[in-house]
Amino acid sequence: MNAFQNFKSFYFHGGIVQKLIFWNIFFFLFSLVFFFNFKQQRFLFPDYLALYSSFEIVVYRFWTFISYIFFHNGFLHLLFNMLMLHFVSRFFLTFFSEKQFLLVYIIGGIFSGICFVVIFHFLGMSMPLIGASASTMAIFVASCVYQPNYVVHLPMIGKIKLWHITAVIVGFDLLFLIQIVFFLDNQYANMGGRISHLAGAFFGFLYVILIKNGIDLSSFLATKKKAKTKTPFKKVYKSEKIKQEYVKDINQQKVDDILDRISKAGYDNLSKEEKEFLFKQGK
Repeated sequence: MNAFQNFKSFYFHGGIVQKLIFWNIFFFLFSLVFFFNFKQQRFLFPDYLALYSSFEIVVYRFWTFISYIFFHNGFLHLLFNMLMLHFVSRFFLTFFSEKQFLLVYIIGGIFSGICFVVIFHFLGMSMPLIGASASTMAIFVASCVYQPNYVVHLPMIGKIKLWHITAVIVGFDLLFLIQIVFFLDNQYANMGGRISHLAGAFFGFLYVILIKNGIDLSSFLATKKKAKTKTPFKKVYKSEKIKQEYVKDINQQKVDDILDRISKAGYDNLSKEEKEFLFKQGK
């Protein structure tokens, strides 16, 4: 019971990255129970969860453009993607908010899924796509485009700029894709993964370019906050009212002092400024 309470507390008090990692682990355990074929030693994902490169399937399974990014084809597949997600989140959340992180993760995955389906449809290939790597790539490239010279400290390597790491990772995807396409490598089964990675990278690039031009795709998530714009005006009104009352008290005190002097020494002993001030206050 205590372990469950600790887990619950750890989940609800964690940030968006921690929650996404938990969801990915949960769906992996779920798929291990229901979709793992122990005889064939592989996962057999149904077409209502994995993203299939067929218009005939996805048109009736449109939610698979989101569901596929929460399932993985093995423990190592899950482990690598979650480690990468945790790694790249450190950079992204240095420059952006958690709301923007979630948007890039989800929309980047959807964009990559669309590219995968369209390209494979025209290539005449049919295969499923699962995994969070496309979304992770979108977050990684977005961080790099926004701050390419950000210095990263890597064990046994030392200091290296963020764009160097990104260039190596994107470069590997390009090289593997070229090998598959031009050398007819029979391991084309991972071609969908390479395409989705590059599509995710392009979305991350596009997202930051739009931000630098004043367009934040995550702004529509803040509609409720915009409805509270009246609050600052109320504060200004209150502070202005307090200021007016303060000035009024000061002026009244000055009037009382002048009237006290008149009662003791007479009106003629007042200065010109004091007489003008008393005249204005009398109005």
